[in-house]
Amino acid sequence: MKLAMVGLGRMGGNMARRLRRGGIEVVGWNRTWAVTEALARECGLEPAASMEALREALAPPRVVWMMLPAGGPTEEAIERLAAVLEPGDVLVDGGNADYRDSQRRARALAERGLHFVDVGVSGGVWGLESGYCLMAGGASEAVRLLEPAFRALAPTPEHGWGHVGPSGAGHFVKMVHNGIEYGMMQALAEGLSLLRAKEELGIDLAQVAELWRHGSVVRSWLLDLTAGFLAEDERLEEVAPVVPDSGEGRWTAREAIELGVPAPVITLALHMRFASRDREGYAARLLAMMRKAFGGHRVLRG
Repeated sequence: MKLAMVGLGRMGGNMARRLRRGGIEVVGWNRTWAVTEALARECGLEPAASMEALREALAPPRVVWMMLPAGGPTEEAIERLAAVLEPGDVLVDGGNADYRDSQRRARALAERGLHFVDVGVSGGVWGLESGYCLMAGGASEAVRLLEPAFRALAPTPEHGWGHVGPSGAGHFVKMVHNGIEYGMMQALAEGLSLLRAKEELGIDLAQVAELWRHGSVVRSWLLDLTAGFLAEDERLEEVAPVVPDSGEGRWTAREAIELGVPAPVITLALHMRFASRDREGYAARLLAMMRKAFGGHRVLRG
C-alpha cells in the first residue's frame, strides 16, 4: 500500500514512522518543509512539496491521511486537497474533530465523488512503539482500502482497530473514549491526593501506585504512567496545578446533555479542569461574602 500523510507533527510523524516500519509506502507533506525533509532522511518517507505533488505521487484510488489540529487547519487542508483529488479517492481525518464536522465534511466531499473516513486515534506519544487504537467511521468500501494501514498502525494486525459505523462514528467513539479518560484521570488524581493528605500515616504514593499496578481492580495504563512519574518525583512541586482541555470532554458533555444521558463523572471531571485554571477565584470570593452576610463569618483577606 502507498498513502499520503498530511501533517507530520508529533502524532503524524510517529504514525508515518510506524507505517514505514510496517512496509507501507508513505508520501509526506508538512507545512514546515524542514520537518518533511528530516523525516524523509530518517525513515524513507517520500517528501512532497505541495498538494499537487501528493496527488501525482499516488495511483488512484488515492488515500490521503490528515493528522492536523481540529478546526481551521483541518478545514483548510480539506479544501485544498478536495481541489486536487479525483472521484474515488479517499480523504482520512485522523485528528481529533467534532463528529458533526466529520458528518458535514463527508456529505460535502461525497458531492464531489470523494470518500471521507473519520478515524479516532488513541495512543499518544507511545503509539510508535506500542501501536495505535483506531476507530474508523465511513463507507465500507473506503474503510476496506485502509485495512493495510490499520494493520500496520495497530498494536497487532488483528487487534486495536475497527470499522465502528458510518461517517462521524469514528470521531464520536473517540470523543466518548476521551470523556471516559477524563473521568479515570480525575478518579486517580483524587484518590492519590486523599492518600497524601493523611500525613500521619506517611503513605508512600509511589509505592502504592506501583502496588496497584499488579493484580488490583484499578490497574491500567494510566496507572502505569502515573506510577512511573511518581517514582521520579512524588511531590511535583515544579508542576503548575493547571489542567488544560483539548475539546473532546466538552463535546462529550454537550452530547450527554442533548441526548439526556446522565454522565456526571465525565462532566464533573471536565469542570474540575476548568476550576484548575481559575486564577481569579471570583466564585469563591462570592461564597466567602455570602457566609459573612448571613452568618457573620470572618472573611480572610488576601
